[in-house]
Amino acid sequence: METSPGSADRDWSTHEVDRIAGTTSRTLRHYDNIGLLKPSRVGGNGYRYYDGGALLQLQRILLLRELGLGLPAIQEVFHRHADPVAALSRHLEWLGREQQRLALQAESVRQTIETVKAGGQLVAENMFEGFDHTKYKDEVEERWGKDTYAKSDAWWRSMPAAEKQEWKSVAEELGRDWRAAAAAGAAPDGAEAQDLARRHLAWLKSIPGTPAAGNGDLRGYVLGLAEMYVADPRFADNYGGMQGARFVQAALRACVDMSL
Repeated sequence: METSPGSADRDWSTHEVDRIAGTTSRTLRHYDNIGLLKPSRVGGNGYRYYDGGALLQLQRILLLRELGLGLPAIQEVFHRHADPVAALSRHLEWLGREQQRLALQAESVRQTIETVKAGGQLVAENMFEGFDHTKYKDEVEERWGKDTYAKSDAWWRSMPAAEKQEWKSVAEELGRDWRAAAAAGAAPDGAEAQDLARRHLAWLKSIPGTPAAGNGDLRGYVLGLAEMYVADPRFADNYGGMQGARFVQAALRACVDMSL
């Protein structure tokens, strides 16, 4: 038998894989049935075994599931990116960015806990590090006028804390899903990207005072934002860097072209 990458001529039973990877035998059988992950061999007793190459494939599956991809999308990723080292390198870059983001949030929460325990004064800017909506004030006023910014700013400041957190959670989830789709090599005009684009438009429409929320130039507004995502590294970071920002730009452009 040809040795798979990293197999060292040994394999693992379904039970061992379940224990090591946290999967279930039912899940592994399903992956086999849909052609996503085949066992490296099946024993005379019907038991399935997985070698190093199969475990590498399983690691990629679990990573992509963590990114929020469904099984059909994962199959498409494997079809487009057969080289496991190159694919895992992209996953590692994404995980590094997520690690930095989570570390920032963890530090913010830690500081809040320490301040509350000590009976100190909370500093809002520290509590919501990375979510300062005023940092784009100049860009918004220059592109869409001071009235647009003033209305959006008033809406934000009047929003209860719980609603602010919910809105931020929606934005974070949208960013994660964009990064996942870009990392998976989804087509900007494909079903997955267009579903994200429609979610993105709905999110923009939830902000009062913007052209997305009224009767203004929605197409110009959306395409202008998409251009900013690419042109400004601060925006691009939300989508995993320049490549991710270009993916979002192309998907939003396709969406408005089809819907308007």
